[in-house]
Amino acid sequence: MTDNTFGTHPKKLVRADAIDTSKIAALTVNTTVLEEQVYKAVVSYGNTGCIQDQVLALPQFSGMPYSSVTARFRSLLDKRLIEDTGERRPGKSGRTQRVIRVLAP
Repeated sequence: MTDNTFGTHPKKLVRADAIDTSKIAALTVNTTVLEEQVYKAVVSYGNTGCIQDQVLALPQFSGMPYSSVTARFRSLLDKRLIEDTGERRPGKSGRTQRVIRVLAP
C-alpha cells in the first residue's frame, strides 16, 4: 500500500447537482482515515471474509454514523482492495449481506 491508496476525492462523494451543504459536508469527511480503518477491519477477518454488520460491530466504529462506514466498502471495491466473494450471510436484520474479503496482492 502506498500513502495515496486510501482516500476519495470529495467530488466523488456528491452528485454534481447536490446542494451546497452536501458539497461542504463532503469536504469534511476524512475518507483516507475511514477507508484505511475499514480496510484493516476486513483484513482482520482473513480469508473467511466478513459482512458489513461485523465491521460495524467493531469497537473502533462505535458511535460512527452507519453511512460513514458503509460507504467505504464501495470505494474499496472500486479500488480493487477488497472483493465480493459471492457468498451471502445473514445480517442482524435477518437479511443477507455480501461477504467481502481483502484481495490478495
